[in-house]
Amino acid sequence: MLVRLTLRRIGLPPLCALLLSTSLFAAEVDYITEVQPLLTKYCAGCHGGAEPDGGLSLESFDALLEGGEHGPALLAGEAETSRLLRLISGAGDPKMPPEDEPAPNADEISLLTRWVAEGAKGPAGAMPDRLRLITPAIATQTDTRPIADITVTPDGKTLAVARFQQVELRPVAAGPVTGSGQPRVRTVGVYPGKVNAVHFSTDASQLVTASGVTGLGGVAAIWSVNDGTLLREFKGHRDALYDAELSPDGRILATCSYDREIILWDVTTGEELRKLTGHNGAVYDVAFSPDGAFLASASADDTCKVWRVADGERMDTLGQPLKEQYSITFSPDGQFIAAGGADNRIRVWRFVSTDKPRINPLVFARFAHEGAVVRIAFTTDGTRLVSLADDRTLKVWETAGYTELSLSDEPAVAAALAVSTAGNQIHIGRLDGSLGDCELTALRAPAASTNAPSLSPVPMEAAAAMEQLTEQEPNSTPRSAQPIALPAKISGVIGGTSDTSADRDCFRFSARAGEEWVIEVNAARSKSPLDSFVEVLTDTGESVERVRLQAVRDSYFTFRGKNGDESGDFRVFNWEEMELNQYLYANGEVARLWMYPRGPDSGFLVYPGGGKRWGYFGTTPVAHALGEPCYIVEPLPTGTEPIPNGLPVFPIHYENDDDSTRELGADSRLTFLTPEDGEYVVRLSDVRGFEGDDFKYTLTVRPSRPDFKVTVNDQNPTVPAGGGREFKVTVDRIDGYDGPVTVEFDNLPTGFRVAAPVTIEPGQMQAFGLLLCAADAPEVAEAEQSASRSRSMATIRGEAITHEGGGLGKITRGEPAKLDITIVPAANGAQPVETSPEGYPVYDIRPGRRSCLS
Repeated sequence: MLVRLTLRRIGLPPLCALLLSTSLFAAEVDYITEVQPLLTKYCAGCHGGAEPDGGLSLESFDALLEGGEHGPALLAGEAETSRLLRLISGAGDPKMPPEDEPAPNADEISLLTRWVAEGAKGPAGAMPDRLRLITPAIATQTDTRPIADITVTPDGKTLAVARFQQVELRPVAAGPVTGSGQPRVRTVGVYPGKVNAVHFSTDASQLVTASGVTGLGGVAAIWSVNDGTLLREFKGHRDALYDAELSPDGRILATCSYDREIILWDVTTGEELRKLTGHNGAVYDVAFSPDGAFLASASADDTCKVWRVADGERMDTLGQPLKEQYSITFSPDGQFIAAGGADNRIRVWRFVSTDKPRINPLVFARFAHEGAVVRIAFTTDGTRLVSLADDRTLKVWETAGYTELSLSDEPAVAAALAVSTAGNQIHIGRLDGSLGDCELTALRAPAASTNAPSLSPVPMEAAAAMEQLTEQEPNSTPRSAQPIALPAKISGVIGGTSDTSADRDCFRFSARAGEEWVIEVNAARSKSPLDSFVEVLTDTGESVERVRLQAVRDSYFTFRGKNGDESGDFRVFNWEEMELNQYLYANGEVARLWMYPRGPDSGFLVYPGGGKRWGYFGTTPVAHALGEPCYIVEPLPTGTEPIPNGLPVFPIHYENDDDSTRELGADSRLTFLTPEDGEYVVRLSDVRGFEGDDFKYTLTVRPSRPDFKVTVNDQNPTVPAGGGREFKVTVDRIDGYDGPVTVEFDNLPTGFRVAAPVTIEPGQMQAFGLLLCAADAPEVAEAEQSASRSRSMATIRGEAITHEGGGLGKITRGEPAKLDITIVPAANGAQPVETSPEGYPVYDIRPGRRSCLS
């Protein structure tokens, strides 16, 4: 204290006073063990990496001496004027580290000050490896050594197993064993940290490893499998490596890291060829195409990317993933790219960007596991894809439609997967340090269907005369249901019973398997206050299942909710992975996607594409709230056991509130396909539970008679000579017929023709045709003007049905158009497949592809 008081009285600066008071008897400060750890701890986060703040890097002693944009960071022997110390101590501006970051305490500042005052001496001798952590050694409390990666030789005989600071080589099959009876295992190489990836070369003579130390750097290495010697080492990343892959010809090594970079290396010289930059998150996996010309990468930035190896050109960014992507691979034929990650999905893209950057279309997206997908791998023949997830499941998928074939439950969380190219063996490495293997054919297959083949409607005999009946009470339960013979028309009232519960009228009937009956209610249309709800039950009162809907994609409503009528602007999460004509399930309603969003500020149109939306499988459209869950679903035959995929399964029963196609307003209509011979009950009630003497109805049960009626719109066209006029045809589908309808026209005026028969596609309500007028067509004679006729054709349940109808009305020839627009093939663009009689090029544009015209 006497020394401190004396120093203050003579007015020495506080920093120097602190230095002298704490260093009179201290040993000289060591840079390696004392200074560098402090700079790494408090400064290297901003003053490190490829672009350090202010141009000042504190990663090494030499970088520290170089200074930054503001000049030298320190002056040896001059602690009071060194910029580094002034900013750390708060004597300079700005204060470092920033206020929201951890800062050195007084003792640590004193240590740095002493070091500068002593001359800021650097390390004695060579600098230690930058991958060496300067931290206290902490003894492990467990013998568990988690497996980070595994790989198998092409002949399927040897496994390489990667762990922390270790890679083991071990035989796959029973072979030489040690004295303890365990398979002989040998280690290869020495590593600074966890070995995250390991791969054999195509000839199995070399082993590639990727390792590193978090926050310090990564190293890839190539080792001799025969004797374990190091053949080449690659250092250039500023964080731990996650993967290192050899090109198929063995000439190029691709490495990826937490530092967000991919580096391509010349294997022969060890020189860096180029860096591939563009990912905004850690790059977890890379894969070469089978020909080695392209590289695919999976990243924490929720994207995958495709690169051209020759020049580093980015060919595409696959932006559909929702979360981090952990694994990526090309199919063996090079035509597809598959990836999986933290969003629990497997996605497959068709690889088309081989000549220039272009969009690679997404062809499959499967909700694969309940946990993150950590590894995927194709079998050698490409007919199977194997996926491993952190929910402790392993699955095998066929690659024609990516349907799950088999499932295996793992005893512990697994992170490593290898598929033997020599057979159908799958190898798994787990976080508890254990290894597992199984045969592809031995995995548990999905449960077989418990139901007979899907039922189809059977021909029904000509219906007997409609029986006219009056409802007879009591009939409020299936047990007391009023017997009826079909077809029947019943007049009744919901109400007027002595029962304290709401009235429900039940009617019992007999039907044979495959018979299809239409059940209709007339109440609201006749001004009755009844809001009908109709259902079909077994004779014991149980609901009859119509179909099961298995969810294959989860989503929710975004931007705004929907009322029960809207058919437009359906904005749902992850819409990019949805396809037209898929079913969308939400809160008991099933809608169907009709048209894609037409821009960033729009949503799907659902069927019928305009007006009030339709329900499917007898469901009734209802309101949906913002954020409400919804699902893309696929119908399964009744009784089929769905393949577990972590998403719900929704049973749909034979019941209906409001007619699904909205033709009957608030009245109900239900089509019942009889599942088996027996007795059934139709139950009618008010959906709100109301009743009264005026809640009258007429219930009709009649045979289904699928049919259609076509209407030709855009009547009385005037067509310019040498030109054409578009027209629309619409179809009214009767009793559920949803197949194609073809419309032809005849008796057209001389010089006029319809470009081709107009086909209304299955499930669609409309189609467009083109009426053409030849350039030399004469004036239309009055007798010809209204002579055209239409003929609409379809095949329903094996029977050809034809309906004659009206034509296009009064057709007249107009003056030639003043503007002539011609479509011609663009350079390197789409080419016409034929030429029309008028000389117009005809193109085929396939779904999911873009064509260039000019």
